[in-house]
Amino acid sequence: MNSIRKNRITDTLFNYLGIASTMFGLIMLAIFITNILIDGIARIDWQFLTSLPSRKPERAGILTAWTGTAWILGLTAVFAIPLGVAAGIYLEEYGKKNKLGTIIEINITNLAGVPSIIYGLLGLEIFVRILHFGASLMAGAFTLALLILPIIIVATREAIRAVPSSLREASFGMGATKWQTIWHQVLPAASGGILTGIILSLSRAVGETAPLIVIGALAYVPFVAKTPLDEFTVLPMQIFNWTSRPQHGFIINAAAAIIILLVLTFIMNGIAIYLRNRWQKRVKW
Repeated sequence: MNSIRKNRITDTLFNYLGIASTMFGLIMLAIFITNILIDGIARIDWQFLTSLPSRKPERAGILTAWTGTAWILGLTAVFAIPLGVAAGIYLEEYGKKNKLGTIIEINITNLAGVPSIIYGLLGLEIFVRILHFGASLMAGAFTLALLILPIIIVATREAIRAVPSSLREASFGMGATKWQTIWHQVLPAASGGILTGIILSLSRAVGETAPLIVIGALAYVPFVAKTPLDEFTVLPMQIFNWTSRPQHGFIINAAAAIIILLVLTFIMNGIAIYLRNRWQKRVKW
């Protein structure tokens, strides 16, 4: 009886600690967002969105930063999504379930937790120095594609694994080949989970700064990138640049840019949650 009572007391204590830490985190987040909104919401206007960087805070804008973010997001998606989904399909549907397959699966899972700066060093050596892309959009996109590939692969495998074997067996019974079954049955059934993983991985790529700093991306770019081989900057780097300035006007600019970045991240995560919930409601096994 004493041990049962002690276990109950311990469980209750941990529950209260969990609730307290969650409430503390929510309060701190609310304070942070409130301060950001107070400082930066009035700064967001058309001039702020369409102006180039400037040494004068009242004239500075985020045109190069948000266009660079859009370039990076698009190129990263083009490079990472086909390769990540294809790798996930192969490993789950065609890969052999042996020791080598287990080792590959463990390593891919571990790669998803590697610090992003390590991918920056890898991108610096391969894409900047060996392939001579320089500090261009191509180098940044390839580096971020390496960063999010493990996430897409794991999400694809988990979504495909959730599809019941009865669906495959029914397709085989109708005379379909393995690839026809995957393409017409498995992938449509797993599409919600795959899209959720893709969007969440891209939302992580949008907020990354360390890998781009390592490959040599610039904090101040006075022109809009027009080709994948142009130099660039992104919103997180622009925010970092402004917060390091002593003038209060740049702090206001940074707060406004943070609001825009947060809105973009919340939209992407909201889409991922919507797709996941819609997929779970539609696909009931």
